[in-house]
Amino acid sequence: MTNNWEAIIGLEIHAELNTQSKLFSAAPNHFGDEPNTNITPVCLGLPGALPVVNAEAVRKAVQFGTAIGAEVALFSQFDRKSYFYPDNPRNFQITQFEHPIVIGGTITAMVDGEEKNFCVNRAHLEDDAGMLKHFSTFAGVDFNRAGVPLLEIVSEPCMHSGREASRYGFAVKAILDAIDASDCNMEEGSLRIDVNVSVRKKGEPGFRNKIEVKNMNSFSNLELAINYEIERQIGEYEKNPDKNPREVIEQATYRFDPESKKTILMRRKECADDYRYFPEPDLLPLVLTPEYIEEVRKTLPELPLAREKRYMATLGLAPQQAFAIAYDKKIGAFFEECLKLSSNARSLANWIIVEFPGRLKEKNIELPESGILPAHVATLVNFIDNNTINGKIAKSIADDMVASPGRDPESIMKENPHYVPITNEALIIPIIDEVIDANMQSVQDFLAGRDRAFAFLVGQVMKRTKGSASPALVNELLKKKIDQIK
Repeated sequence: MTNNWEAIIGLEIHAELNTQSKLFSAAPNHFGDEPNTNITPVCLGLPGALPVVNAEAVRKAVQFGTAIGAEVALFSQFDRKSYFYPDNPRNFQITQFEHPIVIGGTITAMVDGEEKNFCVNRAHLEDDAGMLKHFSTFAGVDFNRAGVPLLEIVSEPCMHSGREASRYGFAVKAILDAIDASDCNMEEGSLRIDVNVSVRKKGEPGFRNKIEVKNMNSFSNLELAINYEIERQIGEYEKNPDKNPREVIEQATYRFDPESKKTILMRRKECADDYRYFPEPDLLPLVLTPEYIEEVRKTLPELPLAREKRYMATLGLAPQQAFAIAYDKKIGAFFEECLKLSSNARSLANWIIVEFPGRLKEKNIELPESGILPAHVATLVNFIDNNTINGKIAKSIADDMVASPGRDPESIMKENPHYVPITNEALIIPIIDEVIDANMQSVQDFLAGRDRAFAFLVGQVMKRTKGSASPALVNELLKKKIDQIK
């Protein structure tokens, strides 16, 4: 049914900036405190309370703008957006409507192995609303979040699938994390996504009515919501081919229900006129200098996409390894610490993103917070590389490292003699003789130039020693024995 249709998708990403105080007041910007404790008269819009712009929030917005190659406006301005809701104590929001601080820019994201560029329309500063909390018999309002600085990042309607939208959102999150603009904790609501979805016949000019799905808090749900909404809209148009498209799908706001995996109508959509925007009378315009913007640009760290490409080009990481490490700030920092002590980047990557996370899954904890040190992971990899231990023993040592975080591989080996590889030639040679006698054809194959036959013989020796023999010694002794057969 979708062959004749195309989806048009745009995202509005609301990122809470991790400043010490709120956007227009000195109240603390801190999640999880007792309700209604981090508030001032400015947060509540009490008479006579005047807002003052948080300079650090402005700096973080400029950082983001420079990171995505956008135009950072030398002149920007705050506006009042009027709406009435219990979590909005002033009955208006201070935002940037006519003159945003960031204009344009590009987000480059990997979509199923393909690099794609997505255009940003704008990013602007605004303050957040409070939170409604619903209980069994009543609802309460917590104004702690009211006034927290937000950077709203608005894309162009340039995406055409749920997958593209989620990868774009993930790339934005990684950039915000890399420049330390936001903690990007979607569970706590410091990164929230609104998505606009419409469909049209392929080749059809212009746009049909869009549906906004509010407050998506995970990338998996974002994909599900978009895919469902695309199918729903196409279905409605297909059922009503003779009806005016604007009557088939009315512009409205929906929410996504994770249990039913469906979008549910919340309200008919307001238009900009409904908000009665006008310049904020209590704030002067923001005026920046080119020198300030350039100074901020020079402080940018290596961004995730550049780091991913460097890992593949200079360290030889597989694309999946490079992506997993480059787009996770904490894992990336852990990996960089490991590289200071071990040069085997691919093996380090495997232990960091596969082996240890698999063991930590039951504890529901990530490697950087587990207590396992980067130096200890590097030591483990070095032990494998210099044939101090084999892979089987390394996995057992890793189990012990997870069970007792902070213990290093060397001390674990000393306390467990069975982790020390067999290096006694008198014990290994009889086993090699048995393997050779039982596999003469493989010996002949190796002598004929088939290297895989030798690997098979080594495997047979390791199997008979239950993986405890030194691989280097087994290789050395096996070659000597075969040379005698020549």
